[in-house]
Amino acid sequence: MSKASEETTTTVSEGADFDGLRMRALTKEFARFTAVDSLDLDVPRGSFFALLGPSGCGKTTTLRMVAGLEEPTSGSITLAGKEITRAKPYQRPVNTVFQNYALFPHLDIFENVAFGLRRRKVGDVDSQVTAMLDLVELGSQARKKPTQLSGGQQQRVALARALINQPEVLLLDEPLGALDLKLRRSMQIELKRIQTDVGLTFIHVTHDQEEAMTMADTVAVMNHGIIEQMGAPADLYENPTTTFVANFLGQSNLIEGRIKNRDGGLVRVDMHGIDVSIPAARAHTEGDLGWIGIRPEKVLIGDPGEELDAPGNSIPGGVVTDVSFVGVSTAYLVKMPWGQELQVFQQNTGHRRLYSTGEPVELSWRPDYAFLLDHAQDADAGAQKKDEL
Repeated sequence: MSKASEETTTTVSEGADFDGLRMRALTKEFARFTAVDSLDLDVPRGSFFALLGPSGCGKTTTLRMVAGLEEPTSGSITLAGKEITRAKPYQRPVNTVFQNYALFPHLDIFENVAFGLRRRKVGDVDSQVTAMLDLVELGSQARKKPTQLSGGQQQRVALARALINQPEVLLLDEPLGALDLKLRRSMQIELKRIQTDVGLTFIHVTHDQEEAMTMADTVAVMNHGIIEQMGAPADLYENPTTTFVANFLGQSNLIEGRIKNRDGGLVRVDMHGIDVSIPAARAHTEGDLGWIGIRPEKVLIGDPGEELDAPGNSIPGGVVTDVSFVGVSTAYLVKMPWGQELQVFQQNTGHRRLYSTGEPVELSWRPDYAFLLDHAQDADAGAQKKDEL
């Protein structure tokens, strides 16, 4: 387990009366690899929680163990104070919504949602189904077949069918992966609205960073079977503690630096002959070397010698090597004197001029926006490879 994961696991609650979902030392080993490695995690009741990570990181295996579809090698799972580690799937107060919806094509929407209630011979089925279809805004579609609905509507039917059973936890396994980009963004808002309305615990597994950060109250970033970092989306983005999180959540410039001194609330670093400062609360290394991190949108670009509105860290000697106009912003690559290309995202507000390839520029950023990571970590960890685009 990495240092980051050890720090994360110390934040979980140890109270015996915890009424959410709890995992302790949860491990799943396959013949050739360990998918989930001694995972400790508390998911508070009523929260929207996201397990985020690349393919093969262990997030889906974790979800399947909670659902009872995979048996843990070791460790325990409790839900609402009850041990469910070895319970059969149907014995758990858990429902799962999958990416492929799994609707019954021969039943209309009303009967798809009613299926679980009728099977259990629950009373007052009609009023419950009607209320649930109203919740997902499909009341007018009740007598249509699944094939007559759009992908987003089918996903809402699958959600209604799971929610009507009133589970303690709703598991969402890449539920929006089959939708196109515009519909996926719309459904992100819808899922968050529905979760807020019903107040149930949602655990959402996804590899999509935007999806997790848009919907979840808490995001756990997984990598190689462990949690690298966990917290509120804004905290993870603004103050990552590992290179993997810095690169996987958005994009980061990571620049090698040597620590000169730690003075109260600031860490001063020599960055290729330029002194820069990082707040001590954003410095996550004890060694002499580190990776200075700065998000591209936090970097200001200007003419050589221009006084930029980011006092504290001014980086001269850059040359623009690439310009990409992307509508709301312009993305620059700027080659620095030490040979590294840094990314800069400048908002197209109309108040700043656009630069061209080959122009000399100066960069600047406020010390409060920078972070410092352990130099022993791979600076490319978590970065999207070109063959994955």
